Amino acid sequence: MDKFYLEPQQEVKIYDSCDILIVGGGAAGHSAAVAAARAGAENIIILERYGYFGGDATGDYVLMVPAMSWLNHSMVRGLQEEWFTRIEKNAPDCITGPSLKDIGKRDPHLLDRWQGIHGCVNFDPKDRYIVRAPYFEPTALKLEMDAMIQELPQIKIVFHGWGTKPIMDGNEIKGVIFESKAGRQAIMAKIVIDATGDGDIFAQTGAPFETRPVSNDPEARRDNETALVWRMGGVDFNAYYRWRQAHPEAYRSFADQINKMSGFRTMCFPAGKNDVVWWNNWLSGKSCIDLKDMRDTELEVRNSVRKVTEFCREMLPEAFGNAFIYDISPQLGCRCSRRLRGEYYYTMLDIATYSEFDDVIAWHSTVPSTVPIEIPYRTIVPQKIENLLCPGRHASADNVAITALQLIPQCIATGQAAGVASAIALKDGTTVRNVDIKKVQKILAYEQDVPLPRMDNTDQSIIDDLKACNYGRDTERNKAIRAKAGLDW
Repeated sequence: MDKFYLEPQQEVKIYDSCDILIVGGGAAGHSAAVAAARAGAENIIILERYGYFGGDATGDYVLMVPAMSWLNHSMVRGLQEEWFTRIEKNAPDCITGPSLKDIGKRDPHLLDRWQGIHGCVNFDPKDRYIVRAPYFEPTALKLEMDAMIQELPQIKIVFHGWGTKPIMDGNEIKGVIFESKAGRQAIMAKIVIDATGDGDIFAQTGAPFETRPVSNDPEARRDNETALVWRMGGVDFNAYYRWRQAHPEAYRSFADQINKMSGFRTMCFPAGKNDVVWWNNWLSGKSCIDLKDMRDTELEVRNSVRKVTEFCREMLPEAFGNAFIYDISPQLGCRCSRRLRGEYYYTMLDIATYSEFDDVIAWHSTVPSTVPIEIPYRTIVPQKIENLLCPGRHASADNVAITALQLIPQCIATGQAAGVASAIALKDGTTVRNVDIKKVQKILAYEQDVPLPRMDNTDQSIIDDLKACNYGRDTERNKAIRAKAGLDW
């Protein structure tokens, strides 16, 4: 039986008060803070457990952002595209990948240039074209994310503080208790944005949520995987790429041997510079909120890095002869754990039928969809609990569809929308549940460069292309999903 310790009642010092408190400074939380300030909010606090912003992008070295375009359309802009325009301006040698001017092109030379770099060419072998999928150096992004916050005096930063418990008054959240080197303190707020990625706050409020199920469904694999990314320096990625293109069978053997040696699936990608690569990995059947799984992930990956480095040196000296362990990411790679059961529950059927939403806040090309999908505001609005929004990879979706909502661009999009919605709710004196969504959409679309459907500035050519492909409904996978649900067109 579980044993318990009864914690004595104590006074908790109020560290500060604000209009909007954002717990977590990853892709979703950072975007929420910036968007809220730019939309007119005046008193914002962002609470981050580490000493930097970016979450998985800068701390776990997820150094590629996928599917930012569809055909020749730039679909993922707003704060996501701003990351890269800023890096391209201030540190152009720290980013690689197709530029916006090349998206959608089918030129054989361009396809040859980019097809060996994961995500830079459309995945459909019957229709190969260039995709916006930037690879970046994480330190460069850290500096830009710092600057984006510091440019906005409305935002106060609290680093090295871990939000641990909501402060509730009935069904209303009033603030959050956090722990730090200074002890246990509280921040009071009119609106709280849980951008922890794991629902650390909403899971304690009484809001309905789900945890990772035990599933053998191969489509739900990302819902059962952890990672610990590491980087290898002293390499020649261009040489590795040329070898891989010229020797596909040898590459498959090379990759299989590394996976067997490691004990899990792993592969390397470019890291913004030719002499550095990052090794992503996928450890199946693990949760990023289970202490044993988290420990095992850290140790299993670190136990493999020397073996992989030595193997690469011996097998491919032309590319890896001078390779060394550059660094190991300071934080665990988290894919999914708790998922909100919000006002709308997004499923694969929404992708298969191309669901349209009056409260759409993002219109993204994404994985695993073949066309841009609409993400509704209600996926970040919890049931029952007031004054709380929950953007990011713990959005309200089933254990398969979450793959389409939990990648970095979608975390930024839902975070950006949460920030704007919070600013509008404060200005209008409404709740975030009842916020005027039309005002939110107008600010996103007209002031913050977020493409949305059915707006006056919507690019009609995107609609025409969606109609031409029947909104992606005719793919074999989407037909199978509809058939399983007893639906047909």
